[in-house]
Amino acid sequence: MSGAVDLSSLKQPPAGASGAGGGGDYAVSEADFETKVLRRSTQVPVVVALYSQRSPGSVELVRTLERLVQEGAGAWDLATVEAEANMRIAQAFGVKGIPTVIAVAGGRPLADFEGAQPEPQVRQWLSAVVEAVGGQLEGGEQQPQAVEDPRFTAAEAALEHGDMAGAEAAYEAIIAAEPGNEEAKNALRQVRFLSRAQTISDAAIATADADPANVDAALDAADLEMMSQQPEASFDRLIAVIKKTAGDDRTKARTRLLELFELFDPAEPFVVAARRKLAAALY
Repeated sequence: MSGAVDLSSLKQPPAGASGAGGGGDYAVSEADFETKVLRRSTQVPVVVALYSQRSPGSVELVRTLERLVQEGAGAWDLATVEAEANMRIAQAFGVKGIPTVIAVAGGRPLADFEGAQPEPQVRQWLSAVVEAVGGQLEGGEQQPQAVEDPRFTAAEAALEHGDMAGAEAAYEAIIAAEPGNEEAKNALRQVRFLSRAQTISDAAIATADADPANVDAALDAADLEMMSQQPEASFDRLIAVIKKTAGDDRTKARTRLLELFELFDPAEPFVVAARRKLAAALY
């Protein structure tokens, strides 16, 4: 998220704004956001926790962060922001759900997560933030590198070791905690495809070509073509099956085709072209 959010508007508090108000030693409002977050973040990373008193999970997360910052011995600072009372801050960060936690370093967002998280994951995330900053601040202008989410790091490590089940479980856990996490959803689709495609025989295409009525063989052949970097051939094969089948066989081929579409950006020209062919085949 580094550099993707412009916080410059928060350097000017709204007219008539006063102090932070209640909420404890770490409470921040629009009035003191520049001082307590933007300026402070040139010295140490500031973890901004946007929460709501109406959300028990977010209140509990704030309490956890308040305890952890005291253990942090000054390696990072905390700013707790009540979202309903400080909508400009929430809007500036593009917050979609509460709670949302964002690490700010050098006046710029560095990393974030949404939703209440178990304390071990919060500790791991904080460690990654502090490590990424690595003494680069101290009032200087050098910008730290963006932090990798440790949950994704664990999933990618499982992939590197060929543990498809472990990677799939890791991405599923992220989605369970953050249902709107599109990066995790896309990664899970890729893992499920690879897990399936790696078991297919190299002879799948020849088998399907020799027996055009065999729908299962066509599905395997389409996966193998996709693995071989031939998406157009894969799509065309499944569209041909859809044209000449009906009932369960057609549904099976269409479902597989839609799964393969989701492996790509929907704006890719060959995906757009294949969707048009699918529409023609169905109607």
